[in-house]
Amino acid sequence: MTRRSLLDLVVLGIAFLGGAPASARAAEPSIERIDPPSWWVGFESPRLELLVHGPRAGELEVAVDYPGVTLAGTARTESPNYLVVDLDIRADARPGRMPLVFRRHGRPIARRDYVLEARQPGSRERRGFDGRDVIYLVMPDRFANGDPANDQPTGTLDHLDRRDGGARHGGDLAGIRAHLDYLAALGITQLWLTPVLENAQPAYSYHGYSITDHYRIDPRYGTNEDYRALAREARERGIGLIADVVVNHIGSGHWWMRDLPAHDWLSSPDPAYRTNHAHTSVQDPHAAAIDRQRFIDGWFSATMPDLHPMNPLLGTYLVQNAQWWIEYAGLAGLRMDTYSYSDRRFMADFTARILREYPRLNIVGEEWRNEPALVSYWQAGKVNADGYVSHLPALMDFPQQNALLAALRDPESGSSGWITLYERLAQDFLYPDPGNLVVFTDNHDTDRIYTKLHRDDALWRMAMVWLATTRGIPQLLYGTEVLIANDRLGDDGDRRRDFPGGWPGDPADGFSGRGLAPAQADAQALVRRLLQWRRGAPAVQHGTLVHYAPVDGAYVYFRRGDDQTVMVVLNKSEHAVRLDLGRFRECLPPAARGHEVLTGQDVELGEALAVPPRSALLFDLRGTGPEPAARR
Repeated sequence: MTRRSLLDLVVLGIAFLGGAPASARAAEPSIERIDPPSWWVGFESPRLELLVHGPRAGELEVAVDYPGVTLAGTARTESPNYLVVDLDIRADARPGRMPLVFRRHGRPIARRDYVLEARQPGSRERRGFDGRDVIYLVMPDRFANGDPANDQPTGTLDHLDRRDGGARHGGDLAGIRAHLDYLAALGITQLWLTPVLENAQPAYSYHGYSITDHYRIDPRYGTNEDYRALAREARERGIGLIADVVVNHIGSGHWWMRDLPAHDWLSSPDPAYRTNHAHTSVQDPHAAAIDRQRFIDGWFSATMPDLHPMNPLLGTYLVQNAQWWIEYAGLAGLRMDTYSYSDRRFMADFTARILREYPRLNIVGEEWRNEPALVSYWQAGKVNADGYVSHLPALMDFPQQNALLAALRDPESGSSGWITLYERLAQDFLYPDPGNLVVFTDNHDTDRIYTKLHRDDALWRMAMVWLATTRGIPQLLYGTEVLIANDRLGDDGDRRRDFPGGWPGDPADGFSGRGLAPAQADAQALVRRLLQWRRGAPAVQHGTLVHYAPVDGAYVYFRRGDDQTVMVVLNKSEHAVRLDLGRFRECLPPAARGHEVLTGQDVELGEALAVPPRSALLFDLRGTGPEPAARR
């Protein structure tokens, strides 16, 4: 310790013990929080930006005396209550408690021991989610209430009422942790939770997208340590945790809104300046600049202020926040909400900076459009006409989800029915990496797939087989496996019903199977069989896809790997269909023998195959795939 540091401690001790007059102490600047609350040694980028907040914190200067750490500079914001501290943390810095001494006019005012931790071995090389995985999407408030004591913590504003679809229902992290074995047995390998950070809003906060503190788990879900424990316990069962990240907006109750660092942390101060949702304006060469600006800068809702991350301090804050949670909880990936609504230059920078630190991590963005040309614009590797370069690896495949619903519901003709899905899939040439798209039948923002299919069990069954076998990374919405449906189309609260059995006294329990209707139990068994089989099916995880033009209401496609071929037959017709198997010889060897996964029967696949009406068949043909290229 240097002589100056020792003097600082002595002066600080006198001040803290009451050596200074009370009036002087009351007038001094003070520090209430530092974000991020801790950091790690050993990142590729040595720079760490600390946002220091407290009354008149901007009047302070900071001194750092710690081996391997250098003060790179400080900055002030428009508000006098912030100080930005830039540190360089070299690779040889040791983990420990780094003293930050804050002074005013050379006199020590406060000291904070800032924690630098050691990264877990292999942290940089962690594998993200990919085609080997099945993602299970959970809205924590609606899944299971494992700790009723946190249902209504002191000071929370939103009310608890399970009868109200827009209120809190009490689901929490403890409830999810209690049912990890259920998810593992179902065949789930990745868990995506809608945002679990604090949403201190007066109403309609259960969904999590109105964040009010970026470094605190919402107390109605648990604590930061509970979140880390969930991630750890999930990993022990072979399940990764994906965080839902929101950088486009915050909640109107965010602590920044009581003391905004600078006016340009928001795109607009006016809640009435709402986004026009004009997604196409980003790519449209004819779009008016005012329309493009309103799409990006407009508030998502009156309670969701729009952020302006091109402010470099805010941009770095958001990047570091995602990085902090990845490291703190050991995350397997990120899902980026409202991806295209934020400034596209920032989104490219955000993903590039995260992937620099975690090159094998996967990040999936939400671009809710049904046109592959618009969605593919955002995927890394796409050569765009306007020169935009994206670094986003994956996207939610809304075009395929939309086409699947049309294919299942619409009558068969030359322009409707299966041909819709067939031709949408043909547009995969627009994507640099179609295998890195997340495919789904429904999510937390859409009506339930069972509802959209008019509760038709046969069509639902086809949808599940498609989800497990098409190209991409499948995502299942919680409760789909037990046929959760919604009665009111477009009603978010009804779409996001509670999982049966997640609360004491529920008449049915989807976790144990108690009280489920026969159709629900059969549906759950089907999903479990599909997903458990998929875990050992490399052809559907990363094999090629070959599909055949639909004929007579039947759609046939193959997934092919080096040692496995999978044949899928989806028949919507009200009558049996006889398939001439000679048509499929490109993928199906003569006199092949297939194991039908759903029934467990072995079937000879010779000249023809009789397909029952309104059915799905899934054949696993081991050892019948094409030879590896090296042996050709």
